[in-house]
Amino acid sequence: MKADKTMSLELTQPVVWVPIPGGTCLFGDRQRPLVIPDLEWTATPLTCGQLGMPGGDFPLTRVVQAQAAHLAAEVGGRLPKSSEWEWAAAGAERRPYPWGSDEPEPHMANLRGGPGRTTPVTDHPAGATPNGLFDMAGNCWEWTSSATLGGGFVIRGASFNSLALYAGSTFLNAAPAELASCGIGVRVVRAA
Repeated sequence: MKADKTMSLELTQPVVWVPIPGGTCLFGDRQRPLVIPDLEWTATPLTCGQLGMPGGDFPLTRVVQAQAAHLAAEVGGRLPKSSEWEWAAAGAERRPYPWGSDEPEPHMANLRGGPGRTTPVTDHPAGATPNGLFDMAGNCWEWTSSATLGGGFVIRGASFNSLALYAGSTFLNAAPAELASCGIGVRVVRAA
């Protein structure tokens, strides 16, 4: 996407919102308890088709973090915090992967060894969370609002070029804020 971050968008396809009840997330490897509010999440990363761009049901990628935050506001929400993302992926039971404890298989997530590019956002229903969030592992990383040292932001969820270990619900990565990668997309949350 080469659009300026202040552009206005009109959704051309509906965004499906999934309610995720809040609770106490035992965040990260240190299991730091953080209270997460009730939120509604987009069922998938935002797609090109939802935003009236060529690409249909493929995730919208190649957006820098500021553009991702702007797009999230345009569809009525915001980018999730890293802890909120982990809560949605792992749940109260701390699932090792968004779908449960089974190791990633090609029918669950688009990871390295797959087609080598993004795929439509609902192509891996076996990898959805119990609440119905698709592509929380694989296909594209997702920008968060959690800043890192050095001007970057946390990204979560792994991409089509990621090793299976990156698909874990507690795995986090970071990217420079100005990186517009074919492997990083946008998922949106809003208050429930």
